[in-house]
Amino acid sequence: MSTCQREGKDFIIFATKEDHAIPSSVELPPPEPQPGLILPDGSINWNCPCLGGMATGPCGVQFREAFSCFHYSTDEPKGVNCFEAFKTMQDCMAQYPTLYKQNDDDDEDLDDDVKDVSIRKEAQEKADRIIEQADSGSSHTNKK
Repeated sequence: MSTCQREGKDFIIFATKEDHAIPSSVELPPPEPQPGLILPDGSINWNCPCLGGMATGPCGVQFREAFSCFHYSTDEPKGVNCFEAFKTMQDCMAQYPTLYKQNDDDDEDLDDDVKDVSIRKEAQEKADRIIEQADSGSSHTNKK
């Protein structure tokens, strides 16, 4: 037979083998779904692990501004009005090459017009990858 003692604020329960032989009747609530990149209200979840710390790094403010611009953009193609925000983010990232590794080291040979197109394309590709991850994450949580 099990016994229960109280010592101060604590309860000490002594259980017998017979007590453990009976399956528990305790039912736990179902786990709450983890939010993805986009919260149910349509706002951005800056704490999403899918962002890989980008929202909190040394260029976090610039990243959040660029990504917010893209997310809330109604222009066609989506985010076309966000070029300056992404360029500011890229400029910031260039100041921290060990944190934000560059894919193309040969950009130094390009003239400014081609660099702008390259930066725009790279920013768009990064934004597209994050949106794809968000879409797959939110559709995954919606299926449950």
